[in-house]
This record gives sequence, structure tokens and C-alpha cells, in this order.
Amino acid sequence: MAEASTATWEGATALELAQALALPCVVVHDRVSSTMDIANTVAADRAPAGTLILADAQEAGRGRAGRRWESRAGAGIWMTLIERPNDMEALDVLSLRAGLRAARVLDRFAPDAVSLKWPNDLYLPGGKLGGILVETRWRGNRPEWTAIGIGINVRFARFPGAAALGQDVSRREVLAELLPAIRAAAAARGHLTAAELAEFASRDMAFGRTCREPLDGRVAGVATDGALLVDTPWGERRVLNGSLVLAEEGT
Repeated sequence: MAEASTATWEGATALELAQALALPCVVVHDRVSSTMDIANTVAADRAPAGTLILADAQEAGRGRAGRRWESRAGAGIWMTLIERPNDMEALDVLSLRAGLRAARVLDRFAPDAVSLKWPNDLYLPGGKLGGILVETRWRGNRPEWTAIGIGINVRFARFPGAAALGQDVSRREVLAELLPAIRAAAAARGHLTAAELAEFASRDMAFGRTCREPLDGRVAGVATDGALLVDTPWGERRVLNGSLVLAEEGT
């Protein structure tokens, strides 16, 4: 199904996108406050797994820790995908796993290889390309749904420290390849595999660099359960939550 709407995205209606992307439901808006907020609302109304909320622009898109994400009309992909995974170990690493799958896809459109920054950022040499925000709603001790929010700068990056894929890249082509990758990440089970850890290490833009958050130390990679590993004067420490701020970065 697709929500009845006059809005289109890259010239396609919600119904056309649902059919082309093989999704059960697509909701398209010209402009919203946040696709994540809409996703959590429709998920509470029993929207099926695979429901996609897509907007041409966001007025209050958000990233990790409530940070604002710039989402100009026509400039990128601003979306939230609803899934209903039930594997607790897989939920621990969903942000990292989605980042790995997204990076593989975006490599094909980007001028350089895409790198990753724990726990949810995508980078090009010129700056931040995108981010992934995963929010899970619980009923008791069981996950009821997970909303996977993704922002990708495709055609334009407004601020210093940001990067985009390029003016000639098709948003629709990127979306068509990105969605199956993210759905596959959501369907995977268990913690990160040895192959996933090796791939993350090959893309880890922070490895070996000095950090000041979430701990003072040197980044030593990630663990199979998604924890950030930091070498400190008191030994290696594991961090499961928070944001990674490198010594040369601002707050």
C-alpha cells in the first residue's frame, strides 16, 4: 500500500515508488519537521515492516543526541524506514551494520571511497556525507519496531565540513540501491561477524586518532557487539553509548 498524497519525490508518487522499490508502504511529503517523528507515529498505528517515510525537505531533521541535520529541498535523501526486528544482538549493532551496507552502495556513486565513524556517520575526504539514526520502541522487554533514519547529501552540501555525492548523481538511483541494503542490514542476525569487523576496520576514519569524547584516549576500533574501543592511560576501555569526538574536532 502507499499513502494517498499529491506529493511526489523526483517526479514519482508514493504508489509509484512503492511499486518500484518493492515496499509495502511509502509515505511521501514535500516538507516535514522530521521523517523520524512521522515514522514513529505511523509505526504505532501498525504500519508494516518496510514502510518508508520520504521527504524532499526537513525543517527539523535530527541526528544523534538531538543534533540538527540540514535537509534542504532537492539536496539529498531524507528518509526513515520502519522495520520490526526481534534479534536483540542484531539491534545492538544495527547502526554500524546499516552504515557498512550503506557505504558499499554509496561507493558506487561517490568520487572517493566512503569511510565510517562510530557509531553512525558516513564520510568522504571532503567531510561528512551522511548519518544514520536508529530508534527502537519497546513493549516491555521486547522491541515493537525500529525506525532507521538516514540522511545523505546527494547533490549539495551547504556547510563547511560537509560533503555530497555530486550534482549529477540521481537521488532515485541512490535510493533504489540503498533501500535493499538497509533492509538486509535490518534482517541480519547476531553481532558483527569477523568479515564485518574487518570491513569496518578498512573504512574506519577514526582508527588510531586521538579522541576527547566519549573518553580521552586513542581510537582502537570496534568490538563485535558494536562497542567503541578506546586506548587510555588506564588500558583499553569499551563504550557502548555516546558520540565520538576527535581531538581536532569542535563540539
